[in-house]
Amino acid sequence: MYAAADPASLTRLVHEFYADVRREPLLAAVFGPRIGDDWDAHLARMVAFWSDVMLGRTPGTPAFQGNVYGKHMTLEGVTPEHFRRWLDLFDATARRLFEPPVADELLVVAKRIAASLQYGFFGKVEVAGPSA
Repeated sequence: MYAAADPASLTRLVHEFYADVRREPLLAAVFGPRIGDDWDAHLARMVAFWSDVMLGRTPGTPAFQGNVYGKHMTLEGVTPEHFRRWLDLFDATARRLFEPPVADELLVVAKRIAASLQYGFFGKVEVAGPSA
């Protein structure tokens, strides 16, 4: 169990979390058609994103480049249940890999991301996510 977030632990988080996403039928139905077979590129972007968010810009790691909000707003058929499942899976993965204070911090960030995207999709937050 990781006591702190670092590039290696965040890489593992991203890879394990998105492996769960791909196995989860509800989420796979939304992300699978969009990402297709290009999961390696998506995972690399997500590792860069979480590294930037949790560690700040660190030398030697690729910086995140992208528009999280804009990319997600083009997904079709997103419902509150998608957010519920995404947050539940993220919470489970973070808690499996990290000690509680780190998992809690990761979940705070995940909930903020989810809230922002929910405002875009629904005009309000429909799913607050698991409580830390």
